Amino acid sequence: MPTVHDWINNPLGVVDGMFAQSHSSPDWEKKVVEYFKEKLKLNDAHAWVPSLNDVPLHYLKPNSLVKFRCMVQDMFDPEFFMGVYEMNDPTSNSKQVKCGKYKDVTECGVDFNSRNTVTSERQTFYCVPIPGESQWVKESYAGTSQARVVPSTSYVPNRHKRSYEEDDEMDTQSQQMKDVSQGAHSSADSHGNMEPKRQETKAPSQDSSPSHCTSSLDLNFPLPGEKGPACLVKVYENWDSFKLNDMLEVFGILSVDPALSVIADEREASSLLDPTEGMETVEEQRVHSPPASLVPRLHMLHAQPLVHNNPLLPSSALENNGDHLGSVLGELASVRAELLTFFTHVLMGDSLAAEYLILHLISNVYSRRDVLPLGKFTLNLSGCPLSSPYTEHLYNVIQQLVPSSFRLCMSLHNMNNHRMVPRKDYTANRLMSGILQLANNTSLFLDETQLEQGQLDTTGVQNITALGNLISWQKVDYDFNYHQMEFPCNINVLIASEGRSLLPSDCQIHLRPTLNPPNLEEYLSAVQVAQVPSLINKYRIYLSMARALNYTISDEITKAVEEDFVEMRKDDPQSMSAEDLHRLLVVARLLSLSHGQNTLSRDGWMKAKQLEVLRISQTQQQKCLNGNEP
Repeated sequence: MPTVHDWINNPLGVVDGMFAQSHSSPDWEKKVVEYFKEKLKLNDAHAWVPSLNDVPLHYLKPNSLVKFRCMVQDMFDPEFFMGVYEMNDPTSNSKQVKCGKYKDVTECGVDFNSRNTVTSERQTFYCVPIPGESQWVKESYAGTSQARVVPSTSYVPNRHKRSYEEDDEMDTQSQQMKDVSQGAHSSADSHGNMEPKRQETKAPSQDSSPSHCTSSLDLNFPLPGEKGPACLVKVYENWDSFKLNDMLEVFGILSVDPALSVIADEREASSLLDPTEGMETVEEQRVHSPPASLVPRLHMLHAQPLVHNNPLLPSSALENNGDHLGSVLGELASVRAELLTFFTHVLMGDSLAAEYLILHLISNVYSRRDVLPLGKFTLNLSGCPLSSPYTEHLYNVIQQLVPSSFRLCMSLHNMNNHRMVPRKDYTANRLMSGILQLANNTSLFLDETQLEQGQLDTTGVQNITALGNLISWQKVDYDFNYHQMEFPCNINVLIASEGRSLLPSDCQIHLRPTLNPPNLEEYLSAVQVAQVPSLINKYRIYLSMARALNYTISDEITKAVEEDFVEMRKDDPQSMSAEDLHRLLVVARLLSLSHGQNTLSRDGWMKAKQLEVLRISQTQQQKCLNGNEP
């Protein structure tokens, strides 16, 4: 029987043992999967499994069980492999039936003419670390790990040889990317990890032609400046249940066999000598068979879909189980008051803007009615000062509170040069990532204060259109050259601007500071430092909990809202449109959830109406002052 850690250190041994015992049974594969699922259910068992996210690849034992917190960036075509094969054993001069599942390379001596050979099919996902994942999230996940790893001495030379060559080119490309993406470095720097340089691989510039093959490897990260491993995940069952951009925690068998690189090099050389020999182009071979030292293979045994990637919030906390949920809801109200005070200081004394910032951060697309996404709440925070890096400080505050985020500086150069929308590259047969290929619940901070006068070219206009569609419909139209394909998303968009944004929004509030600190940067830094880590963690849990709560409206309150709507339109039908009512209902929903109330009360409805009256009044006063603002 396998020992307590055999299933982690030698999972293939467990698989081979179960195959030898019952491979004649049709459900032996299900038994393997169930075995590992049950092991992972043990107390803290998942913490024993090393993670590709925070352990350098050369510290991980080949063919051991590892996990990877990732997003599905692309899905390749299915591939065939030898699920069962027969080999000649020279020592006993006999034949043995072997399992080929969860492996990339079979053993020597395969009898290709055997009738016992079973050809099976598997799917390959190209997975990347969750785009824009905050540094505090990475550190928290790494801090809870109980995995014990040591360097794999047999693997180091191959790994280092590849890495040094790749990093020289990656560093050059990274510098070029920084020149193009001015302003994006603030988010990229904060996403860095603590690995030695030779273990880091960065996303190259997105401006390079997708069909142009260079000697460097494009890891195809959606966001510029991202670091971490990419991985080819081999999926053996139920692959139709996964979707592009899903967040997953994959548990699987790590494969970094150097033979994979040799096979890829031989196939590439063969194609160059005789292009008719294979169906794949050279570009496709490079993308689909990258060096295992840079893009390891992970043979999936189990995958846990991630509703969120907040390590402080266990999944059990989201279950509606009586007493536990009641205590959590009770604590939300007290944390909200402290968070409101914090945001009021950050927004220079504007408590109304602080209220709306909380509502924005807990907003969530909870349903769709036809094409209309319900629950989204894009906020346009206008009145942001231009004379100082205020928006950068504001983003840093948000980044410290949400699990995933990205700040897009909307400079003319960035708008005209960045690739926002993912595009299919048919030459390499892969989906080229774009900035808007993000996982659900990502906070996208659009810094419009960086936009200067000038001409948007065709790319710039397309990028602005893509941002508008994301905000209005919570969808991104991926470019497949001959057609576009809609991919729904759930991304919180905050627009920081001086005047009213050129982009659509669900709600605009003009910042009205009541404080005028002599040195704004020092003031904002002091406000952040004053928040103790334990309190910051409470804010992080609060925001994730509030946006995940279920919400209902009773028939009684629904009738009261309808009567109120008729009453408000009685004197002046133009004073309250259907769109205004929809926004008011969204505000009421978010206001209730922010107080830990998962149903709307009459008092909550009245408070929402008061908030909207104050916001509209504040915005109208600013319009009168500006005069020329639309």
